[in-house]
Formats: sequence, structure tokens, C-alpha cells
Amino acid sequence: MNERLKQVRDAIDAIDLKLVEQLNERARLVAEVGRIKHDSGAPVFQPEREAEVVRRVVKASHGPLPDSAIEAIYREIMSAGRAIQRPLTVAYLGPQGTFSELAMLKRFGSSVDPQSCASIDEVFRAAESERADFAVVPVENSSEGAVSRSLDLLLATPLFIVAEVSVPVHLHLLTRSASLDGVTRVLAHPQALGQCVAWLNQNVPALERVSVASNAEAARRASLDPGVAAIAGDQAAVRYGLQTVAALIQDDAHNRTRFVVLGRHHSKRSGRDKTSLILSVANRAGAVYEMLAPLARHGVSMTRFESRPARNGAWDYHFFVDVEGHASDTNIAVALQELQQACAFYRCLGSYPRDA
Repeated sequence: MNERLKQVRDAIDAIDLKLVEQLNERARLVAEVGRIKHDSGAPVFQPEREAEVVRRVVKASHGPLPDSAIEAIYREIMSAGRAIQRPLTVAYLGPQGTFSELAMLKRFGSSVDPQSCASIDEVFRAAESERADFAVVPVENSSEGAVSRSLDLLLATPLFIVAEVSVPVHLHLLTRSASLDGVTRVLAHPQALGQCVAWLNQNVPALERVSVASNAEAARRASLDPGVAAIAGDQAAVRYGLQTVAALIQDDAHNRTRFVVLGRHHSKRSGRDKTSLILSVANRAGAVYEMLAPLARHGVSMTRFESRPARNGAWDYHFFVDVEGHASDTNIAVALQELQQACAFYRCLGSYPRDA
């Protein structure tokens, strides 16, 4: 063996031993934190604290590891630490291989008990009934807009948004054979079909398009039927042993889906937060302007404004609004107090750390 190579590998081995020692020392301290949390009734998962840790270590790093690698490493370290305190159960839209599973792993790491659910409704129910500690649900896509069912369920849930995570959407056309020979149908979640409509129209216009509950479910069915193609991501392709007919077929190369984490405790300030609201006003001239006026008056930046029918038989709407900052910030607290007085319906879904 080259002598220089041996020296470098020996140095790496020595660093590995030190890393393991330091990681175990960190784990012992995390276990002590867990005992303190238990005694005080504090939750195991504290997203504001984890956001602070990630920001600090990323800032302290000067390469050559990229920031994304540092963040991924520390997500797993913190996930393992949480599992020492108490393993968490996290519900997500399954089956395995969905972008919802990817979002769950990106936010919680792999040291959790994942609970795959057949529908978004079931994801909500799992957390509401306390069968799961947290729920991960999609709320909007950068090209297709809001996930309607999630917004409808947010209206009535007793859960709060405690964190968010944004996932790049890379979609591929998949079959068992890497060919379209004998294929008559393409299956995908309705959002994915919408995200690939231009490519599908141009390249496979004759294929029947069938909506299913998730892209992973489409991949599962394609793995069983040579006459079916699926639109899904890398995880689903690996999970169900499918081959790629065409890669990256989404119409928007920068397509992303935003997910929120739902739980039973409010998140505290992290210093880089977002607050989500549901509002409605009486159906009269100037009502929406008056509703939003407190935000402008107190210098609160609105980052999202989405309307949904109230489904009360009249032409009334609920407005889903995101603003920058935490509900405990002075200017936001005052603005929200005025909002409650101006609105016919007001609900704060929660304040939580913003995703990068």
C-alpha cells in the first residue's frame, strides 16, 4: 500500500475513534436533557431548539463539507438523541417511497417509528387520536398550488403546525422493464399528473392517466402490472424495483412541495419563524382590505395568501395566510390581536421555524 495513503487512512481512523467518543458523550448529555424534560413536562421534539443547533453548526463549518451535508448529519445525530429520550411515532402519507416519507425523514431523521397511512385524512386522525406523536402532511406545491384536502382538514384539527419542511420534487416515468412496450396506463397522484402534464402531452399522449392516492402507490401497482407505468421519485423506484423510462419529467425543474409537521404543542421562538393563520370576514365591500390592514400597519410581512370556499352554502371563503415571524414577537402579537377583532373567523395554526 502507498505509504502516504496508509498515513492518511490512519489519521481518518484516529478521528473516527474521537468522533465516536464525542458522539457518545453528547448522547449521555442528551439523555440528561431528556430526564429534565420529563420532570418538567416538556416535549421531546423541540423544533425551535433543533433549528438553532443546525444554524449554529452550519455557520461554524468552513468546508469542505457543504452546508446541506452538515445539516443532514446533524439531523441524524439529533434523531438518535431523541430516540434515547423517547422514540417518536410519526404519521405520513404512505406507502413507503412517497415524498411524504422523504419529508418525514428529512425533518425527523431515521430514528423514529414511521406510521404509513393510506390517506391524508388518516394521517390527521393518527395524530389527533394520539396513535402518532406527529403528522407530516403536504400543504402546497410550487407549481400546482395548494393541497386542498390538507387545507380543509386544517380548519377543524385541534393540532398545531410545529415545523415545516420543503422537499425538491424529482419525478420519473417508471415501469418494470424500462420500456413502454405493452403499457396502456400511467398512474400517479393528481398533483404529480398536473406537474408533468406538458411532458405527458408531448411524449405519451395516448396513455390513459389514472389518479391514485400517492406516487408510491402508483409505483407499487406498476411493480405488479407490466401494463402500468408510474410517475414517482427515486425512493419509490428503488423500493418497488422499477426501471426508469424517462427521468426528471416534471415541467418545472425547480418544483418543490412544502410539508408541515402537526403536533399537540406550540413551538417557541427560534429567531427565524413563520406563523400560519386561517381567517374569514363578512361578505361586504372592503372587508378583505380591512382584514389585512393590521399586518401592514405593524410591519408584518405576508408570504402566503390562499383562499378556499367555506362550504357553508354561501359564497364565503376562508383565507390561509402565512406571515414572517413568531406570534410572540411584539409587532405580530399586536397585529394578531387586531386581526381577531376584524375577522368573523380567526385561528392561529401555530408559529414554527422556517425551513431553509
